[in-house]
Amino acid sequence: MKNWIGRLLGGNEKETAAAAGTDEAAEVQTDNMTAEVDAAFYRWLVRSSGTNASAEVEQQILDAVRALVDDPDKASVMVPRVPELITQLLGALSDENISISALSAEVGRDLVLVAEVIREANSAYYRPARPIEAIDGAVTMLGLNGLRMLLAKIAMRPLVRVKVQGVARQVAPVVWRHSERCAFAASVMAPGLSAGVFESYLAGLMQNVGLQVAFQVAEGLCGGKVPGSGTFGVELFAASRQLSAVIARHWDFPAEVVEAIAWAGDPDGPQLAQALAQGDRIAKLRLLLDASVIEDDDSFVTDGLNGFQRRCLGKLAELTD
Repeated sequence: MKNWIGRLLGGNEKETAAAAGTDEAAEVQTDNMTAEVDAAFYRWLVRSSGTNASAEVEQQILDAVRALVDDPDKASVMVPRVPELITQLLGALSDENISISALSAEVGRDLVLVAEVIREANSAYYRPARPIEAIDGAVTMLGLNGLRMLLAKIAMRPLVRVKVQGVARQVAPVVWRHSERCAFAASVMAPGLSAGVFESYLAGLMQNVGLQVAFQVAEGLCGGKVPGSGTFGVELFAASRQLSAVIARHWDFPAEVVEAIAWAGDPDGPQLAQALAQGDRIAKLRLLLDASVIEDDDSFVTDGLNGFQRRCLGKLAELTD
């Protein structure tokens, strides 16, 4: 199996795990810093659709989103469901001993998937010595974990690219870019926290599903706009993350993934939740850097991330959409 994390950061697996887990005392990860990053990211995310909403409207939106947490049936129908074929494939991939030929046969059931897998294997990320044209070679290049992650990304893509109008549609491309980068960063953080790599990746992809539902709710109660306050954004992110967790549970996602999403904002949460929280913050900073909202020497980067996290932040710049 390809060690994609080592390849991403330029080191081997032992080096990656050691770097992520060392010098925890030097890591500055306070609640205030996390909230400040969330607020800055939210203000940038809704810069063209935010408005000065009253405190009453803000509270009404938050109450409506939190009410959906108690009504997963209603919440889950507001986003597309994961395709059945992808669910079956991910189930097959849970077998660590599955052969390349068996994997190729499973993927080969869908020509769109075949094209996606071959394209991924030929990407700059994997850098094959010569172009790969056959599905067997592509599956070999990706390896079991790489194939799992690609299939998860394909499955989750339509969940955040919702077919709605208004603010939810405007922010959808950015929300998806954040989801992809959060998934990669969380999975890179996972080994040093003794958390599952694929589970961290899946949690990163899933955690924004509730945010897209929240934006639909917000613009419906705010006259086609959304509150532009960063303070409101921090609360909306927290409420929507709980909504993502209940949707994930409703869809029978792995229990540890559901738990990680629900606890990602809590520093005392499980290891998988900590990997997700770190990946979330790194991904938000990457997008803010790419948009020139902050600079490389901003305190969010220099004080808010340790050396390994900053290295991951730099490598995220190489990911393509």
